[in-house]
Formats: sequence, C-alpha cells, structure tokens
Amino acid sequence: MSTNEAKVQLSFPQEEAKVLKFWREIDAFKTSVKLSEGRKPFSFYDGPPFCTGLPHYGHLLLGTIKDVVTRFAHNTGHYVERRAGWDTHGVPVEHEIDKKLGISGKEDVLAMGIDKYNDECRSIVMRYAGEWRETFERLGRWIDFDNDYKTLNTPFMESEWWVFKQLFDKGLVYKGLRVMPYSTALHTALSNSEASLNYKDVSDPAVVVAFPLKSDPAVSLLAWTTTPWTLPSNCALCVNPDFEYVKIKDGESGNIYVLLESCLGMLYKNIKKAKFEILAKIKAQDLVGLEYEPVFDFYMSELEETAWRVTADKYVTDKDGTGIVHNAPAFGEDDYRVCVEHKIISPDGFVPSPVKDNGKFDETVGPFAGLYVKDADKDIMKAIKATGRLVRQGTVVHSYPFCWRSDTPLLYRAVPSWFVRVTHATERLLANNDESHWVPAFVKEKRFANWLANARDWNVSRDRFWGTPIPLWASDDFEELVCVGSVAELEQLTGATGVTDLHRDKIDHLTIPSRQGKGVLRRVEGVFDCWFESGSMPYAQKHYPFENKELFEQTFPADFISEGIDQTRGWFYTLLVLSTLLFDKPAWKNLIASGLVLAADGKKMSKRLKNYPDPTEILDDYGADPLRLYLINSPVVRAETLKFKEEGVKDIVSRVLLPWFNAFRFFGTQVSVLKKDFAIDFVFDSNSRSDNIMDRWMLASVQTLIQFVYDEMTAYRLYTVVPRLLGMIDQLTNWYVRFNRLRLKGKSGGGAADATHALNTLFEVLLTMCRLMAPFTPFITENMYQSLKTYLPSGFFEGDARSLHFVSFPEAREEYFDPEIERAMSRMQAVIELGRIARERNNISLKTPLAELVVVHSNPEYLDDVRGLSSYITEELNLRSLVLTSDETAYGIKYRAEADFKRLGAKLRNDMPRVKQALPDVPSADIKAAQTSGTLLVGGITLGADDINIVRFFDALSLATPGKKYEEATDKDVLVLLDTDVSPELMQEGLAREVVNRVQRLRKKAGLQPVDEVVYYYQISHDPSDVLATVLQSQAEFLQRTLQQPILAMAEKTAYAFVEEEQEVNDSRFVLAFVR
Repeated sequence: MSTNEAKVQLSFPQEEAKVLKFWREIDAFKTSVKLSEGRKPFSFYDGPPFCTGLPHYGHLLLGTIKDVVTRFAHNTGHYVERRAGWDTHGVPVEHEIDKKLGISGKEDVLAMGIDKYNDECRSIVMRYAGEWRETFERLGRWIDFDNDYKTLNTPFMESEWWVFKQLFDKGLVYKGLRVMPYSTALHTALSNSEASLNYKDVSDPAVVVAFPLKSDPAVSLLAWTTTPWTLPSNCALCVNPDFEYVKIKDGESGNIYVLLESCLGMLYKNIKKAKFEILAKIKAQDLVGLEYEPVFDFYMSELEETAWRVTADKYVTDKDGTGIVHNAPAFGEDDYRVCVEHKIISPDGFVPSPVKDNGKFDETVGPFAGLYVKDADKDIMKAIKATGRLVRQGTVVHSYPFCWRSDTPLLYRAVPSWFVRVTHATERLLANNDESHWVPAFVKEKRFANWLANARDWNVSRDRFWGTPIPLWASDDFEELVCVGSVAELEQLTGATGVTDLHRDKIDHLTIPSRQGKGVLRRVEGVFDCWFESGSMPYAQKHYPFENKELFEQTFPADFISEGIDQTRGWFYTLLVLSTLLFDKPAWKNLIASGLVLAADGKKMSKRLKNYPDPTEILDDYGADPLRLYLINSPVVRAETLKFKEEGVKDIVSRVLLPWFNAFRFFGTQVSVLKKDFAIDFVFDSNSRSDNIMDRWMLASVQTLIQFVYDEMTAYRLYTVVPRLLGMIDQLTNWYVRFNRLRLKGKSGGGAADATHALNTLFEVLLTMCRLMAPFTPFITENMYQSLKTYLPSGFFEGDARSLHFVSFPEAREEYFDPEIERAMSRMQAVIELGRIARERNNISLKTPLAELVVVHSNPEYLDDVRGLSSYITEELNLRSLVLTSDETAYGIKYRAEADFKRLGAKLRNDMPRVKQALPDVPSADIKAAQTSGTLLVGGITLGADDINIVRFFDALSLATPGKKYEEATDKDVLVLLDTDVSPELMQEGLAREVVNRVQRLRKKAGLQPVDEVVYYYQISHDPSDVLATVLQSQAEFLQRTLQQPILAMAEKTAYAFVEEEQEVNDSRFVLAFVR
C-alpha cells in the first residue's frame, strides 16, 4: 500500500491479498530458498498431520510457530528446507472408510478384498490437501507443498523397513502376548501412549462379589471390580503379601467374609453403627494358595487344574475396593503378569479371552454371547445376584481411557503383537533427552522425563490393512523368521521383480523359501502403527539410507521441531525412541512445545457445539498478521492453554497494527511535506547522525532490541520476544512520533535539517522494525517495505531485495548503543505515566494546564536524568513548572510497613500478635532506615526485608508549605505530586486547546492532509457567561501560534465553505467553517 493512500479506510485482509498476489508473481518462497543455497543448513522436521480433516486453530498455532522460527533462521543466514509432510496411513483413514462402507470387522475387509479396501483408503488420504495448502498460504506460512513427503510413498515405506530391520538385527524385535489398550471401533490395539491421549470421567458399575473357599464354603473372599464383564474370565484372586486381612461375620446375613479391615467401608456406609463381628485376623500369606469356587464354569475343562486360587502381589493397594483383586489375565496387564508368575496360566497356553475384535462376547460364554461387553454388565450382575454372590452393587465415577480417534471406550485385552524393546534403553533415552533444548524447559524435565523413566516396550504392530506392512516373513511355527529391509532384498528373497508398491495387497502373496526345510515363509499380517511411521520420518522423508545419505548425516539431528504438548507421549516420544535405538542420539536439538487452544469458555473446541469462530472467518475479517500475533503472544507458547477469543485478535489490530501502520503512513505524509515546504526529496542516509536526544534514544533502543531479539530467538523463547517487539511499536507510536510531530513536520524551529534528521530516524526505525517483525507479521512488513525501499539509496541491500523476506536480519549498530539515554528516557516515561495517572484520578484533561509537578527521588542520578528531559515532561503533561527534589520531609513523604500476616504468622507463631499490634506505630524514620539496613525492629522482634513491604506515601498534613492541593502517584521507585489546583488563567488556556482540538478533528473528518491549506472561520451559537468569547479573545495569540493561522469571525467569510459544522466545548457551542 502506498503511503499516500491515507484517505482510504485500511483493510488488513485486503492488503494481505495484494501481498499474496505479489508473492505469487515473484514465486517468493521458492525464490528465497534458491537465494539461500550454499548457506549453512538449518534442519527442520514438520510433524506429519492427517489431512482427512480440515486445519483448526491448533494447526494454525503450530504453523505460525514453525513459520516464525524457520523465517528467522533463513533471515539469519541459513538454508532452510521446509517440506510439508502427510500422515496418510493408519486407523484414522480406515475408520472413515469403515463408516463409509459399513464395514464392521476384519471378515468384511477380506470378503471385499484388501486391494479394493486399500484403493478406497488411498482415495481419501489427500481429501483436504487443497484446503490445507490454501489455509497455510493465507496464514503466510512458507512451506513446500510441491516437494512434500507422504507416508504412503514407496521410498518412505522402504526407509521404514530399513529402520525396523536395524532394530530386528539388534535383537530388539519380539512377538508377545500383551494386554494392550484395544479399540473395538477400530479393531486394533493401540500403544500405551495413544491410550493416554483421551481420558474421560465415566460412571461404571461397582460390585463386590463373594468367592467361597473350597476348603470352607461358609467363608467367602470378597473382591471389588468396576468391570463386571471380566468376571466370566476370572482365573485368580490376588492379595497384597504385606497386608493383614480380617474374617468378619455380617450381622444381617450371617455370612462370613474375608477382606481388608481398612476397606470395611466398601460394605458399610457407617462402620461404627454397622452390625458385624471380627472373627479373626489373617496374614496374606496364609491366604495364598487357597482354592475358591469360580463365579462361572465356562472354562472348567481348560483351567480346572491351575486356576481359581489365591495369589499375592504388591500391586494390590488399600486405596479402594476390598484389598483383594479379581484377576482376568486376558483383560489386565497386572492380571496377566500375576497369573503367569503363579502358573495359573502359561504364556503359550490357554488364556480365557471370550471377547471378539468388535468388543462382543463369543459363544464360549453361553448366555452372554453376542453382547457388547459393556452392555453385558447388567446381565452378568443379574446372573451373579441369582447365585447369592453379589454382595454389594453400586456405581463409581472414574477416569477411563477412550480411543483418541473413534472416541469409544478402550478395553484392555491380550493380543498377539510385535514389540520393540524399549525398557532396556531408559537411561539412554533420558540422557539423550537431556542433550536437547526444550522451550519451556519444565516439559522436558518433568512431563517428558517422567514418561521416559516409565517407558515400556513399544507395540508397533496393528492388525489392520492400510499401512506399511511389517517386513517379517515367518514359518508356520514362527521358528524361522526373516526381516526384509529393502525392496531389493524383497525381490532377491522372493524372486519377484518390478516391486513398486509395498502395501499389503501388493506383497502379501509373496513368499520366501525356507532355509530350514519348513516350506515357505509368509509375511505376518500386521502393519506398522502410524506412530512408528511418523517416528521414522527423519530418515524416511529423505529415503535414507538409499538416497541422500551424506545430506541426512549432515543435518541430523534436526535443529528445530515443534508440536503440541500432547506429543510428549506421541511424536516426540517415538522420534526419540527410534533415534536412540538407531544412533544413540536425540532426533532434535531444539524443541518448542505449545499448549492447547481451547474455546473461549475453556472447553475443547467442538464443531458440534460451535463454540469457536471459524478460522477462515477470522482470517477474512481481521487478516493473518493479527491472528499470528495473537496466537504467539499468548500462554500457548509457554505450553499453557489459551482460551481463544475473537476480541483478542481484534485488539491486536486496534492496539498494535493500526498504530504501527499509522506511524508508517505519517512518515509518508511528512516526506511529502518536506518536498512541498523545502523542495527536498528524502533519501535515507545511514551515515547521518543526529544530536537530538529523542533520535538518539530511539536508535539506541532499536539496537538493544535487535540484540535482544537475536539472542532470545536463538534460544527459541518466542514468549519473551513478542512482548518486547510490541513494546517497541508502542515506544515508536506513543512516544517518539507523538513527541516529535513538530520536528517531523518541519515546524519545530529547526528547519529542514532538523526535519530531515527526524525523518531519517523514523525511517530507520520503521525499516528495522519491518526486518525484525518480518518472521512474525510477514504481510504488513512486506506491505510497508515495498514503499519504504523507494527511499533507500541504490544498492543499499546486496542481491535480490524485491521482497523484504529476501533481506537479512538487521545487525545492531554499535555506534548507536547508549544505555544512559535509554535509562534516562525510561525514567522520563515513568514520570509522565505517573503524571497522567494523577490527572486521570482528578478528571483533569491534558488540555488543561497545571501549575506544578514535583518529582521526589533520593537518587541524584535519577533526578539529573529527568532534568535533562524536563521540557518533554512539561510539554506532555501541560505543566507550568517541574520541581525535582530529594527532600522528602519538605513534601510530606512518609513511610509505612506492611506485612503478609498469614505468611509471617507461620514464621513468628506466638510472637505474631505482638508484631501485628506494634507495626502501625513504628516511626516513619525507622522504616525508611530499614531500606538500607535490611532489618526492622517491631515490638521487640527483628524482621527482615523479606518479611515486610515498605510503602512510601504522601501525607498532606506534613507539608512544609501547607495549602497545596497535591495528588500523589508512585511506581514504588519514583513518587510524583501533581498540583491539581486549576486557576482561571489555566482554565482559559485549557479551553483554547479544546478549540484547537475541534479544528484538528474537523480537518481529519474532512479528509484534509497537512499540506492542504484552508482558512478557518467561527461563529458562536451558544455561550453562557461569554466563556468561549473570552477564550477566543484572550488566547488569540496561542491559537494563532498553535494553528499557524488565526481563526476568523464568520462575518469576514467571503467564499463558500466546503465544510461547516457546529462544535461543542464544555457548555458552549460554535459553528466552525473551512474555506479553501
């Protein structure tokens, strides 16, 4: 946008559309990458999302973070390859096809044909790829969609095979029966990390069941469970070997039960009033080995010799239940382990597992066959109740895992799976994690480290169809096993030729001749879970080691990755596991973990509830830059949650981008004024040095900012960078431009030279801020740069400078650093801010002059700093005089001490009342002295500096010259006193400023530019007590000096007024007219 388009109402989305068009015309992203060829590479991994759904705010947040960091890396002299990636396999895709085709199980797929099923899956994997590309382009994220990687491509899959073969050759792959989280909706086991992604509070039945001892049927062991559906598969009861149990006789039923004494509340609501008798106390070891009557006899023939006995293990707790746990080895990890250890079952023997893949009971459990297990709970409880063994029945609300894709309850179920050994590598995982840099650090040190410390072997197989097949060929007895690590090896071993696709339907028929005389080896059925695929992406995206071997080794580990905090149990984990097992290295050097973006009400964003604004509408209404700034200037970049509010995006527009853009447009306007008034064509002079303190401060502050941004971005602390950048925009717009308007307009008395210096400073700051902000707000900075670069001397930037994003990050200019001026300006700003606060408290407009502001500080340096900038303070606060003093006594400054009595009470205990009573009476002088000594004696008790808060305050009764009407304001460093008495003379000048304001407002409303000359006329229409008439006469000189021309009486007007409007000042009204 041209700086001369000031009359046009600014629309950031429209301006961004122009920038997008410009970028397309010059192929900006690919051009920038080409320009950076030969530089030091900066390696970035883009975690592959599924594109079977549309991008949401979480994706936009991550896209912004990744774009900011990689743009910064490019701007600081790196070659940054930014390849988009897609997770195209796995249950999310299959789930969509199953719903579409009404597929309910494995049998349906086999009947249809795996080839046809996989064709259906392939057809939808890139369903929304166009929308993803369009959204990210609109967001301003530069990423290569043309050279993307997809997990379904054969080179990617071949590298996965290589990864797996490395693990297999190291002896890290094994087949096991493992109780795993199982999704009955997706018909596959999930990893433990996947199971942890979606916990919900649910209400389940809670029952206490009696298990009569075979040796004494009158005595029953009591076990509690929230999964009645597992009782048909019960094989054992487990006690804790360290516990002592009690045998009780229930007073109402006469039944005899054994349970933990501390768990009697499970039977009786009020134990004190309950009717029961403790008959004996029994050590756990005396229970071990006892046999009991099974609840059901479905598996009597298979388990009669080994099952239905009491075992012992320390996993049993006294936190809930009865202290006795029922074990169903097919449906609980501890259950399985305990039953194997106590030889209730054997790893290669029969395990009662009557639940089919769809979560329904099979025919082995008689009357419950065909029922979904959760639905069968009530029938099972009814059957147990009929036998008289259901002792208590109720419900419990507890946290339960749900499938993260289908949102259905998970079952824990024993399934044959292929595992990668991980537990042996825990120390190396932790060590490699320590080598990487995380932002924020606590996610690495706590959440992720805790997860690693408890890492379990990784189930990498899924009994599915659309995925990368596990490259294992086995004999029928599984005693001969061959792992294939490449397409070439597959062709060599099977005799096949021309293999171009590794999906199941293309290779399942291939066999390998046995070297042990076992006929042929056939591929095992499983495919890799999608986390193994995404964890392999550092190698597979480059088809390593079959291609790009040297390039990969030069750029691994990645310099940077970023995803949401939930990936500590997902992608971050699988990346680290594979990189550790393969190379004993972390997969990344630097990582930003972001928090979650929630709806404004704090709930998860829901399309069904429509509790969040559509991202496309936000982009269309406000633009990408405001959304980007809002997201990365929020708690999510510190791994906290953000409650997304549209008002926050709108606020970025009004509070940050508009003021910044207005400063840019103001510069363009004043360049035109410089040309008109002084016949000077402005060209930026980088060697020009100004003596003006404001110019020196602004340039010094920018150099400090450049250094800060570079240091903090290098440390990946976006959350410290963005507030400082926004703070500088505030310094530029609300301080530098505001305080230097006359200089910039050439009306300060310094003539063309001073105006040129001011414009040179403003230009340098605008251009530098564009270069600093380019990674964060790529659109508005490009927009401004296209105009600003026309004022640069030829050859200012080396090479192609058509786009701002081809230009390097600015280097701090050492000659501009000036910490003393920055300190002085900071102090001046503090005084002005406090003066404004004092005015606001008394409802006194800045247009009304006031007689005096007193600045009180004990540090002479502070007062000297303020003294050097006193003219800015008096002008901004509209003061007649500024008094600087360290004489606190003369101005009634006193001290009091405050204490946090709750915290102090814990420290002082019995002495607390004495301190509380004495504190208000401690002399002001003693409290002041405590600032230096660090201690304060209160009621005979010595308090330290940490125990009290010293407050300095103004006491009007202690003034050396009483009668002044002072308003106090302090920031706990400096204290100011504003004389709020408004004399008639000051009131008249204030009203004159109001008249000036009305003139300026009408000029703006009429669309006039500073260079547009008009004549002002007035006519009073309502003026009680002639207040306005008096002001116009007595302040005529002030009005002419300020407006640079007089305001004439309407009677003198001889030409047509192109704008005429009634104005109001206090209780008076006058008509204001403009004539060209």
